[in-house]
Amino acid sequence: MAAMSITTEFLRRPLMTGAVAASSRRLAYAMTEGIGLERARLVAELGPGTGVFTDAILARLAPGARLVAVELNPVLAARLSATRRDARLTVVQGSAAELAAAVGEPVDAVVSGLPWTVMPQDRRGHILDAVSEVLAPGGRFTTFAYLHAAWTPPARHFTAELACRFDRLERSKTVWTNLPPAFVHRATRRP
Repeated sequence: MAAMSITTEFLRRPLMTGAVAASSRRLAYAMTEGIGLERARLVAELGPGTGVFTDAILARLAPGARLVAVELNPVLAARLSATRRDARLTVVQGSAAELAAAVGEPVDAVVSGLPWTVMPQDRRGHILDAVSEVLAPGGRFTTFAYLHAAWTPPARHFTAELACRFDRLERSKTVWTNLPPAFVHRATRRP
């Protein structure tokens, strides 16, 4: 999807879309690095949007693996489904809080592009609970945050929620080439 299209969707549905511009390929690389996608059997993606992370995930997945991408925005879900011709990919238009129904079994990794800091805390909690529910023991969860907002109360609360739910939480180096600059949270569920 062109940058103008993601901008249009942001203007139409800012709380649903969450970003004015698509994430960079460098951020997509950082999001998918070191989380075991090459060995994964089943991966879930939350909020694939324009598919930048989707492409990075598919590039790392083995031929027999599967990716289930859950997108709330019907326009973005339809566009992603129409533009990605990969038998390993299933696009589900729906809520990330219903992740268990979308995947139907434990997943090895969850990659999220959701706008965590703009959603209400209870919705954020429901989605994080859904991630915890489907993530296999030793599974990895990865998401990103914008550097300029990391000090805000919603961002600090989100980081604290991750620390409470996961055994190990790491933060990547800043991806300065992303607009705006961002970093990646990588969390691991106890084996």
